[in-house]
Amino acid sequence: MIAYLSGNLLEKLEASVVVDTGGVGYEVFLPSNSRVFLKNKGDEVVLQTAQIVKEDDIALYGFEDRASLRLFRLLITVSGVGAKAAMSILSAMPTDDAVRAIAFGDAAMLTRANGVGKKSAERVVLELKEKVTAILSVGGAAGQGPSASVQGAGTGGRGLSDEAILVLMGFGYSRSEAAQAVLKVQDEYDTVEACVKLALKNM
Repeated sequence: MIAYLSGNLLEKLEASVVVDTGGVGYEVFLPSNSRVFLKNKGDEVVLQTAQIVKEDDIALYGFEDRASLRLFRLLITVSGVGAKAAMSILSAMPTDDAVRAIAFGDAAMLTRANGVGKKSAERVVLELKEKVTAILSVGGAAGQGPSASVQGAGTGGRGLSDEAILVLMGFGYSRSEAAQAVLKVQDEYDTVEACVKLALKNM
């Protein structure tokens, strides 16, 4: 199972790139809004990957952060939603927006993705709404979630740090990993969203 790639950009294709890792070129499919498509040939590329194995195909899907990878893995567990539809959702909007849409039952927003109809979007919301509850705080900055007014660590907000840890645990990290990541950035944020983004960069 290939879970991580680090190498140099060898080629950009329509929906994928080829990454050279020590003389071996891996084709990796990316969301269309990935910043990797803006890189030049030879630039360094670091991707979290999901390897999907089928009877007649093996494909690698790449993401620039763990949050997008974890959402992708959740999406493909939904009945009738395959890797293509999951990538379409991640291409149509930022990961944070997709998480908010699922958490708050906004199936209409998910239908912005090519190939994702109303029924599929409603199924995603129905099956994943509870599973993304732990990362509701990511949507707080927009005033839509329960953490919009939580104050940061710099103002004595112990609750903010605790919430950020829960958000990271929702992405699959252990409590110890999440706590260490939050501790590293404790003086650099004043909202849960900012804390989570900074912590993820250090994971």
